[in-house]
Amino acid sequence: MHLNNNLLKLHFTVVIWGFTAILGALISVSALSLVWYRILIASLTLLIYLKYRNIGFKAPKIDLLQFFGIGILVATHWIFFFHAIKISTVSVTLVCLSSQTLFTGILEPLFTRTRISKLDILIGVLIVFGITLIFHFESQYTLGIIMGLTASLLACLFNIFNSKLVKRENPVVISFYELTGGLLGLTIYLAFLGHFNTLSNLYLHSMDVVYLLILGIVCTALAYVVGVAVMKELSAYTVALVTNMEPVYGIVLALLIFKKKEQMTPGFYVGAFIVMTAVFLYPFIKRRSAAYKARKIKIQS
Repeated sequence: MHLNNNLLKLHFTVVIWGFTAILGALISVSALSLVWYRILIASLTLLIYLKYRNIGFKAPKIDLLQFFGIGILVATHWIFFFHAIKISTVSVTLVCLSSQTLFTGILEPLFTRTRISKLDILIGVLIVFGITLIFHFESQYTLGIIMGLTASLLACLFNIFNSKLVKRENPVVISFYELTGGLLGLTIYLAFLGHFNTLSNLYLHSMDVVYLLILGIVCTALAYVVGVAVMKELSAYTVALVTNMEPVYGIVLALLIFKKKEQMTPGFYVGAFIVMTAVFLYPFIKRRSAAYKARKIKIQS
């Protein structure tokens, strides 16, 4: 029963992550303003949470520099992600975000100094083929696709760097400092651009305020805390499998909410099906491959 509750919580968290893209399309301000407000709200929420739970959040200076650097990386990822949504569609952006599996398969071995597996290459080829189809049939969204793929690459780098830090520090504390670093970096950048000098860049409609509060508190701070909590109980395999449902949930929600605006050509859905099938099957094949190798080593020994 406890396992089922955690699975439900994880699915609920993944639905919330998928809903993030919907909110990005609904909020009227630019991607830069949207991300700045999102990080501001989320970092304040986590600060309140840390204070309420009486969790100490002191960290060594060298770790703080890493947290801040990764925070700037994740802020940049969100800027590309939301800009992709605003110049293309939710569906296009979410499918592009699924290419994290491809980028991780290529980049992670470079950082860990291990060999790239044949399975990673095969899955990568399928993902590239699917995205090439989307490029071909949805050429009007070329810039959005490029932005979405860039967001996916940045998310991959964020996960690789963060995976090492999570083992040393409280994940919620890490998240708070990363968000704070992202907020500081983005604020300096926007101030340099003169972004804050123009009132229209910061003006929010009444519904924008509601959507941003949902985005910052529920979809960022709360979803992160719940996601971390269930990861302590569920296997990494289960978490990876359920997380791969994010683009599916997001695309279904987008079709229900935006209807005709999110309807694509048949070619897009063929490409999306290839990408998401490759991503979804990846953990199954990876697990079976690892089990086969383990049996082979056992027999040889």
